[in-house]
Parts: sequence; structure tokens; C-alpha cells
Amino acid sequence: MVRSRSYLATPPGATIREQLNDRKMSQKEFAVRMDMSQKHISRLINGDVQLTPDVAVRLEMVLGIPAKFWNNLEAIYREKLIKVKMENAMDTDVKLVKQFPYSEMVKYGWVPEAEDFKEKVINLRKYFEVVELSLLENDQISRIACRRLATADKSDMALMAWVQEAKIKARVINTSPINIKGLTAAIPDLKKTAIMKPDELYSQIKMSLADYGIALVFLPRLEGSFLQGATFLDGNKIVVGLAAEENDVDKFWFSLFHELAHVVLGHVEQINGISSQDEKAADEWAGNTLKST
Repeated sequence: MVRSRSYLATPPGATIREQLNDRKMSQKEFAVRMDMSQKHISRLINGDVQLTPDVAVRLEMVLGIPAKFWNNLEAIYREKLIKVKMENAMDTDVKLVKQFPYSEMVKYGWVPEAEDFKEKVINLRKYFEVVELSLLENDQISRIACRRLATADKSDMALMAWVQEAKIKARVINTSPINIKGLTAAIPDLKKTAIMKPDELYSQIKMSLADYGIALVFLPRLEGSFLQGATFLDGNKIVVGLAAEENDVDKFWFSLFHELAHVVLGHVEQINGISSQDEKAADEWAGNTLKST
């Protein structure tokens, strides 16, 4: 038996159990009469296995209740299970959606406006490309390397929203195959572009990084995210997102090289994500590289 606020899913096995109790028949005897194992009968009664059409016909022979009844009971149970799961998932996601900076995301055009929380849930599920927002906690989805100035309760949700937008924007950027050795060798040339005018600088660096499989994306910083930048692997390219304003050259250079450090030092491919030691190492690499001639 599984329940949600509005639905109760009761397996057909509950009716089978009632029939056996009325007949004073043990599950052992019932299993023999059904020509099935006791283990399967036990799982059937507990709702752990599906009541198939074959079992429905056997039940008609043994209990005298039409197979159509059992098939219908199973169909109702399966439908109720789906509704219970969906309602419980919606309730969980409604709680999660309150932690996202939805209004800001609407402001930047990332998601559409919504009148209620359920509509926001649907919009965010589509935005993140998941059937449930709770799946965002999975390491396969949330594994990123990022630089933040501080942390707060809602900062992780804002970070996830920002990273998803970076991923979406990066999809339209054409890049060559990932070439970390080539990137490392090209660092001195990247630094030489510092003398260029800002509008030319950012365009040139985007093109240069694309040659090594890196898609560079600029996005506005979400309030409460404390985000400076993020780096992650997405398919056949590495995405580097920067929250530094494009006209703030000093912040741009350090944030960029901090994120490139995660690439060069191999942090992007780590299964367990980024540690505080990795962040320190990235800071040191960025500082030393920017100082070197």
C-alpha cells in the first residue's frame, strides 16, 4: 500500500489475502493450487510483483473470480501508483522550487513567468531537463568546478540554475576537440591579448579557447550565488562560464585563469567533484600564471 495526499494505491494482493483468509487457506496451499512458488505468491500478495494476465487466469480457476476482475484491479493499482508517485514528487519539488531564484531567471529570460508553484516546477523541470528536480542532487548532473566568494543556504540552487544556462548557451558554440596540452602551451599567447580593447579581447579569447574544445560563456551573476565562474564537461566540450562583467578586465582575467586552472590541473574530470584544496590550487595556478612573463 502506497499513498500520497490524494491517492491510495492498494495492490491486488490485498484482495487475494482477504480471499485466503475467508477460505482459511494458507499461502503454502494456495501456492500449490496456483502451481507457483511460495516466494512468488508472497511477493504477489505484498504487491512486489505485477499481477500478469496468466496469473489472473489462474486466480479465476482457483478462487472462482473472473480473470477480468483481477486484470482490472491490477490496472487500477498501477495507475494509482503513478499518480501517487507524481503527486509526491510534485510536493517535494514544490519545496525545492522555493530555493531557486525564479524571479531573476524570468528577468533574464531563462524560464517563463508562472502563476503558481506547480507551474514553476514544470518550467524548471523542462529547463533542467529532468523529470524531477530532486534529481539535480545526483553527482552525474551537478558535478562542476566553480569559484564562489561565499556560501549561503540557497546558493547551490542558484549555482545549478546558472550552470544550466551556461550549458544551454554553450550548445550553440562550435569547438574543436578537447586539447588540454594545446591549451597549456597556448597560455602565453592568451595573455598577450590583454593589450587588446575589451570588445576585441573577449571575442578573440572565445575563438582561441574554442580551438582547444572550450566554450566560453558570459552570464549575469545571480543574487545570492556568490558565483565568479564555473567549469564542467558537457559532451564533447568543456564549458567555462564567467559571471564577471565583461567590462571588468581585472576580474575577468583572474576568473578566467582560475577556471582554466581546473581544466589544466585535471579537476574537471574528477568523479567526486571539486575540493577546497582544488580551489586553492586553482587560485595559486591562476596567480602564478598571470604574474609570469
